[in-house]
Amino acid sequence: MAKKYFTMLENNPEVMNALAEKMGLSDDLAFYDVYSLDEPELLAHIPRPVYALLVIVPMTPAWKQDRETEDAALGDPASYYSGGTAGAGNEPIIWFKQTIGDACGSYGLLHCAINGATSKFILPGSTLEQLRNDAIPLAKDERAQMLYDSKAFEEAHRSVAGMGDTPEPDVGTREHTGYFIAYVKANGHLWELEGSRDGPLNRGALDEDEDVLSPRGLELGLKRIIKLSAGADEQDLRFSCIALAPRAS
Repeated sequence: MAKKYFTMLENNPEVMNALAEKMGLSDDLAFYDVYSLDEPELLAHIPRPVYALLVIVPMTPAWKQDRETEDAALGDPASYYSGGTAGAGNEPIIWFKQTIGDACGSYGLLHCAINGATSKFILPGSTLEQLRNDAIPLAKDERAQMLYDSKAFEEAHRSVAGMGDTPEPDVGTREHTGYFIAYVKANGHLWELEGSRDGPLNRGALDEDEDVLSPRGLELGLKRIIKLSAGADEQDLRFSCIALAPRAS
């Protein structure tokens, strides 16, 4: 069977707010552009707490090497992360292996929406509620197949695929120069969620008053990748970052 492909999405608040609404996330939350990681005045427009970050990071040589080293240290993917087989409801984070080509934006949105405190904002009867409930008891491969087969997930992605300023490429032909990553706080820890890895990555503990956009949240997450490339004197450090937070009144 040929692999399924979606149209790649842009990582901007307009697209992701529309996708979140379509999938059933309460409009009490919204995505915001992150203009700086260090300047408070450029972050003042984002209400707190920030529940999740959705970023696109370029695949630099230093990050690629770090990923390979880290994945090797984790050992056998089958033993590292199995999904819901450990017991329904006991999993600290719900993660999906990406099996749909060019759908990384929708996987990222899903990871942001169904984990941590954000899950409290899922509307009853929505696509998000159905996907989350269906995913909880499933093992990793079964969970991936469930999402692969989901017509509602595909319809939601398709509904926003034409948004944004980037010309739509032929399906499955765009070269991947960057990867979507979701950063979420759950169970007092920062989690890095990317469907192309072997499972969710626990990046470290966050205090009760620290969110994913806090200095420590950034040091454990996005800045960790930025520093890898900066330390290797790599020039291409461009990235896109949006934050999921309470909607401004």
